[in-house]
Amino acid sequence: MSQPPSLTGAEIRDRFLKFYQERSHKLLPSASLVPEDPTVLLTIAGMLPFKPIFLGQKPAEFPRATTSQKCVRTNDIENVGRTARHHTFFEMLGNFSFGDYFKKEAIAWGWELVTQVYEIPPERLVVSVFHEDDDAFAIWRDDIGIPAHRIQRMGADNFWASGPTGPCGPCSEIFYDFKPEEGDNHIDLEDDSRFLEVYNLVFMELNRDSEGKLAPLKKQNIDTGLGLERMAQVLQQVPNNYETDLIFPIVKTAADIAGINYHKSDETTKTSLKVIGDHVRAVVHMIADGITASNVGRGYILRRLIRRVVRHGRLIGINQPFTDKVAEVAIALSEAAYPNVRERETVIKTELQTEEARFLQTLERGEELLAEILASPQTQKSKAIAGADAFKLYDTFGFPLELTEEIAEEQGLQVDVAGFEAEMAKQQARSKEAHTDIDLMAQTDWLGLAQKVGKTEFLGYANYSAEVKVLAVLINGVVVESAIAGDRVQVVLDRTPFYGESGGQVGDRGYLSSGDAIVRIDDVQKEADLFIHIGQIERGSLATDNTVNAQVSMSERRRIMAHHTATHLLQAALKKIVDPSVSQAGSLVAADRLRFDFNLSRAVTTTELQQVELQINNWIAEAHSAQVAVMPLESAKAKGAIAMFGEKYAADVRVIDFPGVSMELCGGTHVSNTNEIGLFKIVSETGIAAGIRRIEAIAGQAVLDYLAVRETVTKDLSDRFKVKIEEIPDRVTGLQAELKNAQKQIDALKQELALAQSASLVNEAETVGDFQILVKQIEGADADALKAAAEDLASKLDNGAVVLASVPEEGKVSLVAAFSGAVNKKGLLAGKFIGAIAKICGGGGGGRPNLAQAGGRDASKLPEALASARTQLKDALAA
Repeated sequence: MSQPPSLTGAEIRDRFLKFYQERSHKLLPSASLVPEDPTVLLTIAGMLPFKPIFLGQKPAEFPRATTSQKCVRTNDIENVGRTARHHTFFEMLGNFSFGDYFKKEAIAWGWELVTQVYEIPPERLVVSVFHEDDDAFAIWRDDIGIPAHRIQRMGADNFWASGPTGPCGPCSEIFYDFKPEEGDNHIDLEDDSRFLEVYNLVFMELNRDSEGKLAPLKKQNIDTGLGLERMAQVLQQVPNNYETDLIFPIVKTAADIAGINYHKSDETTKTSLKVIGDHVRAVVHMIADGITASNVGRGYILRRLIRRVVRHGRLIGINQPFTDKVAEVAIALSEAAYPNVRERETVIKTELQTEEARFLQTLERGEELLAEILASPQTQKSKAIAGADAFKLYDTFGFPLELTEEIAEEQGLQVDVAGFEAEMAKQQARSKEAHTDIDLMAQTDWLGLAQKVGKTEFLGYANYSAEVKVLAVLINGVVVESAIAGDRVQVVLDRTPFYGESGGQVGDRGYLSSGDAIVRIDDVQKEADLFIHIGQIERGSLATDNTVNAQVSMSERRRIMAHHTATHLLQAALKKIVDPSVSQAGSLVAADRLRFDFNLSRAVTTTELQQVELQINNWIAEAHSAQVAVMPLESAKAKGAIAMFGEKYAADVRVIDFPGVSMELCGGTHVSNTNEIGLFKIVSETGIAAGIRRIEAIAGQAVLDYLAVRETVTKDLSDRFKVKIEEIPDRVTGLQAELKNAQKQIDALKQELALAQSASLVNEAETVGDFQILVKQIEGADADALKAAAEDLASKLDNGAVVLASVPEEGKVSLVAAFSGAVNKKGLLAGKFIGAIAKICGGGGGGRPNLAQAGGRDASKLPEALASARTQLKDALAA
């Protein structure tokens, strides 16, 4: 039977998109992996960017669309590399109809694409339909001409639902048959060794209400998905997705770094290489879309994927940093379709290098924990590492089970693998419970309200007060006719001078008033072209259709405008003085401060911060006037206006230009001239994530407030020290020097005391064969004093072995061992010996063969630890 022609991954993608463009579909770029939908952490499906359209919350700008959407899913992460086609990162090719065409066209085009564009022989294809979908069955059989026995009626798996309520409908799938020679008598689409689903057509024709009843949608929609990696496996005739040209170059690079041959490797090694190939694609695109590693949310997912890459690199023998090298291959493979990966190359590689270094340190800590587990009485008694301990090493430190087993075997121990797998199963269950399916139902129907009452017109660029009409009053999100004093309300107006929170700028505060009624507004949010004024009725009542006076708090607005313009100046100064590639990664503009996050792989120096602050204050003093214009997005970019990375912009944008200083796309409120800012002061500069820095600063009145507080503090210090304000630093330096000298004297006295005590201990040494041993506790000695005492005693003993201990602070233990060369020759090394003794006290340590120190956290176990030291020394030196 004939095989389809081989196509590259890029050719498969291009032919799909061209096919649907020729059929009047609007070609759209892939949405970011950071979705606008707050109910999901990452873009997990090709249809997710169109969720508001399918819900009816947003009108479609075009009736048809086609995309190649990058997606990340991690709910089946443990299957990555173990099966032929599980991935965390994948590309979903899709064609969508928003109330335009439906089943007949979707099925006909899907079949035409697969059989004529990709030239897959029809005899290698089987289709499925929902068992109740007679329409789809008839189209496949009568219009397309597929024999009825090759159209499989399927159950609930072929009915797509967005959630317990909302849009839903039957599916139809196209499967590729790897073994057509087995015939049509026993077609089992669950047999994934023979059949592979390559194209899924969702016929979104129904809506399920809260009682579970189904009703036809007003508009029937089409949502399809063709997996690029799966089609590449079919057309390139390779045994799994990882050996396609989309992923294998990454796999081969990792293998070359490890010095191994993928095709000659065992399955365990191949699995690690596949994991690296898959995860590297995911992390490159996640970082390119602005995600940074952290311990929460999507940042945690990124960190986990990077650590799995490093861990699997270790498993195949890569012991040097390598993530940036495999990332370069992933970037090269993706940049034609997704140019932002090359644009963000430096950020991607820096993030990977930083996270890789951190994780290698974590692995070292895991090795220390493993040593403690191996030495524990429970492990020694059972001759096995408990499954829970092995899983803790894996889950907390990323310590591979295989490595735990290898080290345990060296110690003559086993690992409770069944217990480990039980713990893994528990975690997977928790993960699946926490996994959120796409939920197309928004909790608040702001779009519906907007369609009913109309949108809010914003007046706030030029007006700070206005007579306006109340369109709706809500209490706890529910529309009410009226509300009275004491009620917490959400108010929708036909027009408003209040700015709604967006672009990092907080919402305005102020009042709504009418006659005796006063509503204090403390926040304003934007939803579906509505400005939602949130506040409390302080007096009187408020009802729909009331006419009220909306008054913005001018003192706060002026402070906010000063901080927002200062933020633009800050970005311009950072680009000029620190690094031209600096770009905004987030911001907060409030009345009392501004916060600016930006991409930079190092800290900003003190000198640079001073220069930035000086430059901004110079621009303020130069009195640059603002030029505000609305223009097409492409025109704004051509003029050099800065756009925030990852931000969605309309076709027409608002440009804030301070000529010669700063030009940015921005919908926020600003001063008309820089001299209105007054003063600018940087308060702090810190790192908040790998490659992300944060500057907090203040401007205008906030600077005066800041200086007033510091003046009070310095005056108080001046009075206390009885010196002039300018003399405070010298006085503090003098006090620090005095304290340091006093501490040195205390340390010297402690050491003298310890040496004095040790001198009297020489006569207490025990003779064991040709050796003298001394194991004692010295009261009040710190670690340095203990070390000096041990060295002194060892020098006075013949072939001496000295172990000293103290409890310098409550609950803490200090230990030191000093062994002579003769003791070392008997196989006793001070570092290894004292480290094992310290574990009895819940600690650890080490050092040289002749001198080593350790510490512990459980002082109650010190007698037991010293007794063990004495016994071990006697046993080892008696022979």
